[in-house]
Amino acid sequence: MLSVPFPGLLPAADHLARLSPRSTLLFCVMMYPAGPGSGDSPEGFPEQQRLQPQIGDCTARTLDAFFTCRKNALLAKSSSPQVEGGFAMAPRGLDQEEREGLLHQWREEGASRLPTSVNEGPPLEKGLASGSLALLMASPEEQRDAASEDKWSNVQLSDLRATETLEEPFSDLAGIPGEEQLEGVDGTVWTAVPMQAGPQFADCAVLPVGTLTTERWEEDPAVVAWSIAPESVPEEEAPVWPFEGLGQLQPPPVEIPYHEILWREWEDLSVQPDPQGLDSGEVPQFQFTVMSYNILAQDLVQQSSELYLHCHPDILNWNYRFSNLVQEFQHWDPDILCLQEVQEDHYWEQLEPTLRMMGFTCFYKRRTGCKTDGCAVCYKHSRFRLLCASPVEYFRPGLELLNRDNVGLVLLLQPLVPESLGQITVGPLCVANTHVLYNPRRGDVKLAQVAILLAEVDKVARLADGSYCPIILCGDLNSVPDSPLYNFIRNGQLQYQGMPAWKVSGQEDFSHQLYQRKLLTPLWPSSLGITDSCQYVTPCHPKRSERRKYGRDFLLRFRFCDSAFQRPMGLVLIEGVTDARPERPAGWSQSLPEADPPDPEPFFPRASGTIQHSLNLTSVYSHFLPQQGRPEVTTMPLGLGATVDYIFFSAEPCENGHRASRRLYRDGALKLLGRLSLLSEDVLWAANGLPNPFCSSDHLCLLASFGMEVTAP
Repeated sequence: MLSVPFPGLLPAADHLARLSPRSTLLFCVMMYPAGPGSGDSPEGFPEQQRLQPQIGDCTARTLDAFFTCRKNALLAKSSSPQVEGGFAMAPRGLDQEEREGLLHQWREEGASRLPTSVNEGPPLEKGLASGSLALLMASPEEQRDAASEDKWSNVQLSDLRATETLEEPFSDLAGIPGEEQLEGVDGTVWTAVPMQAGPQFADCAVLPVGTLTTERWEEDPAVVAWSIAPESVPEEEAPVWPFEGLGQLQPPPVEIPYHEILWREWEDLSVQPDPQGLDSGEVPQFQFTVMSYNILAQDLVQQSSELYLHCHPDILNWNYRFSNLVQEFQHWDPDILCLQEVQEDHYWEQLEPTLRMMGFTCFYKRRTGCKTDGCAVCYKHSRFRLLCASPVEYFRPGLELLNRDNVGLVLLLQPLVPESLGQITVGPLCVANTHVLYNPRRGDVKLAQVAILLAEVDKVARLADGSYCPIILCGDLNSVPDSPLYNFIRNGQLQYQGMPAWKVSGQEDFSHQLYQRKLLTPLWPSSLGITDSCQYVTPCHPKRSERRKYGRDFLLRFRFCDSAFQRPMGLVLIEGVTDARPERPAGWSQSLPEADPPDPEPFFPRASGTIQHSLNLTSVYSHFLPQQGRPEVTTMPLGLGATVDYIFFSAEPCENGHRASRRLYRDGALKLLGRLSLLSEDVLWAANGLPNPFCSSDHLCLLASFGMEVTAP
């Protein structure tokens, strides 16, 4: 049943507490006169059992008030302007002649039958009618006593209508002499709540007290704006409830805004930066922020609509979602933006022009094949300058392992230091972004895709002295924390031989299946040109051992060898052309020259069943919320929270004597300064999952702040 806010809810409950049991019965009957099964009462409310014990106390005019109240309740449910916003007042009862006629009719038809209007009604109406007719046959003294009691019922119904306009409703009833307080009633107490006076709420709602504290009001999901959580207001002390034995009627809860439910704290891990973007500590740093965000391509929403049945259609509209996404970009104002599931037409028509106006330079790589989305890396041209950009395609024709259309992007950026700071320099920064295959059963494909990306990062980030510049790797890896793929990126090594393919990402458990694809060595063929150390085979290392390098001097040795002095069979003799015989210079060898031995090819153990890399990456997030005792989540597919989005950054490894399988890191050239906290699954459940009116993607954005060392010349 729809509940609406009504400021007079507590005064109405106060008035009900002051009414006598008989008056309360009339008030409840007025709101729900029909019996069980009529469709007018809430499902599961046993009116007959709850109200039947009080029927015997009805007065002689209960029948009149009953039919009058039923008529008024029906009028109150209509859209007539005469009864909008309030309760209808019962008119005067039947006169003496009508009562005598009704008694005469009852006597003629026999005591075993009731009037037609009573017989056709539900059992509750029959009980009221029987009690009223029996009282009509009583003595005059009993009728006078009953009439005096029933007069209070008419007064209370009239006051209920009149006191709606008072500033303090029902305050005058406290002084009525002889009025009894409502005794304890077993079961749910039902109260009448007048609706708002607008035409869309021209109705009355009867709500159980228990449901008023749990029902949530409906609101348009497409009107909530992106805003900051308001400051908390101290709560006032609740008034003392004067009625013993009765539960206090609480006001309906105020709808909590989405931005308060999904409020995320900024976790500062360092001192505050100065206005120039450099750390104010002893060691100067170039500070910047990085955001990674899977923004949910609109084509994928339409292709997988069954995943978003919990969402209102308005919040899935791209124009609404795009506006929310841009507000998030403007609010967090990152210096580097890594996006996944960026639809190509939306990128060129809306995203790229909007981000360009915000000061970003953008690079985009669409997925191969017929896919319409891809990855984008954007950076503020006032903070960075592009050195090189390398798009990465994971599709390899002819390789079953790499027949998917996922892609990545690797950029090498040069930080720009303000000229006012003098002659100081900052090293380059490598930023990678990717979206790995989703299929939980194909962990072998995911490992191969990550290996290709790491090989590209290794090539771009490697400096002349063999070391690496600072690296940041963002993306949707479709793997959970502590899965083999996650541990491979973080620990730098993975022994995969014989591992079930579904276990690589840890998304789902397929151990119950009879047939399970297992990883064999080597994981990818040598023709891919990538070693088990996730490095490209360099040009000085030939890809095939049968290839040789021949120089000019070596080829000239064949000019005067014995084979060169032999006339080929079938050669046509032409004077001055093929009839000449060369003369061998003195000291020239007559045997065939031997080729120079090739450079020794480095040895790469392709059959060890182990892959590794040397980039020393660690995660920005810990994947656990210690204050709540729950894991962090970045997405909620089918209502189940999971972490699949990451920001990895390069750090210096340190010794870990207790856990050899998990590598520990400390700050290196790239220092983590802060991060935007993530949420737990129960918090996202309270916001109706993802997407919702506040967050327009099925993923949460990740945001981190970093500092790079600044060196003087």
